[in-house]
Amino acid sequence: MGFEIELMAPPGRSRLELAERVARRGGGAVRRFFHPQSEPSAVKGLATFENLTPGFEALDAGGQPLGRFVDDVTLQEGLTKSAAPRPGWYRVVADDARLLRLVMRHCDAEAPLAETMAKLAGLFGTAIEPHASGMVRVSDDRGVSVAIGAPLPGERERPCEIVTPPLEADHEAALESLLGEARGLGFAAPAEGATHIHFDAARLTSAAAIANLVNALGLHGAALKRLVKTNPRCTRLGHWPEGLSALVNAPHFAALPWEKAREGLASVGLKKFCDFNLLNIAAASPSKHTFEVRILPVYLEARPAIAAALLFEAILEWCVRPGLRAAPERLDAWIDELDLPDEIRAGWRAGAIAPDGSA
Repeated sequence: MGFEIELMAPPGRSRLELAERVARRGGGAVRRFFHPQSEPSAVKGLATFENLTPGFEALDAGGQPLGRFVDDVTLQEGLTKSAAPRPGWYRVVADDARLLRLVMRHCDAEAPLAETMAKLAGLFGTAIEPHASGMVRVSDDRGVSVAIGAPLPGERERPCEIVTPPLEADHEAALESLLGEARGLGFAAPAEGATHIHFDAARLTSAAAIANLVNALGLHGAALKRLVKTNPRCTRLGHWPEGLSALVNAPHFAALPWEKAREGLASVGLKKFCDFNLLNIAAASPSKHTFEVRILPVYLEARPAIAAALLFEAILEWCVRPGLRAAPERLDAWIDELDLPDEIRAGWRAGAIAPDGSA
């Protein structure tokens, strides 16, 4: 599993400082890279802008990753948007993610803005178009805009999503080492923040397992959000498309070979931004073949994050048992069926029962 925990640096600090602190503890160094993300567009006819912003990867003495520290555009509250950009911090914006993948492949994230944009312009046989504001435009040989680079505005150095590498063992110690450094620097939970956990999806590549997962989370998804105390301010959650339930409950779906079942999943309009992200499975993503839980609140300590991870790991283990099964109607009864350590089970079971005895 891998964790993504959204935090906010205190005024005057940045995600780079956290990356440097983690790398220093590990006897390594920090690598700057371009982090891609999308944000809503105010331009008519254009749903999103694609962005590259500065990300920082902490490496240990052997060059192995300890964690990545990146921006998240959903984290907005509390930032002074009129603040001057930090020297050397910039973003590159385009209306096509493929253009930004060229930047990631051919440009140096450590380079100044003008140098980065000049490298991109060279791919199109043109020169950069600098502006007095500090913005730099690149157009193709027909004058059509390719991308714009600009200083990163409004304290955008403060949002920090910690992204762990895939963790196979010692999950709590690895996560606490990162969160402990963040707490030491005064990082806090953002108003809109969340924690996401990615689980290796290799064992979910079964039509029956997917049917079990969709039906069980369809039944208990709302109750699980109450149980884990999902942040109501989180902006990128939501339900699966209506066609997903119909697909997995169609006659003979559970008996389909995986590739046929996966093609069906890919056809129903799955999106990343929902409570439980199946898109990477449906797309057979080679770089992130995961099932993502997106409903968790921000955790500033590792122990509750690990308790949440164990709950959903047990849910996935329940789903991949051979054959089709139905979850009990009550969440506490379902928790009783899950393979959980006694202490963890007791905590989640108690939380699943409302004061009136319902679950």
